Amino acid sequence: MHVSVDIGSRLGEERRKRGLTQDQVAEALGVSKRTQANYEAGSSDAPAAYLYRSAENLGFDVHYIILGVQSPKSKESLTSDEDALIEQYRTISDDDRAAVKRIVRAMAIDAARES
Repeated sequence: MHVSVDIGSRLGEERRKRGLTQDQVAEALGVSKRTQANYEAGSSDAPAAYLYRSAENLGFDVHYIILGVQSPKSKESLTSDEDALIEQYRTISDDDRAAVKRIVRAMAIDAARES
């Protein structure tokens, strides 16, 4: 298969995985429906700026779209609560981070014992 067709196919997969139509994606990313359809068919190559917006605005896995390999633990796979916890964790001191790790480790051990 041609690279453009592979990329277009994976672009369509990402769209369908999120339950979006070509019209919705086209509108969200500032392209016409025809352009969106051409990208997904592989008859036109999606530019880098478009791929960037697809990740930023819609959470598409651009690593997967281009290379065919899922991004390792990509941000879009986190819930909003998990994402907020990570952002908050990054703002605290090293000592507080160590305390959080100890607490979470102890809770995980307790949960494993209960199951």
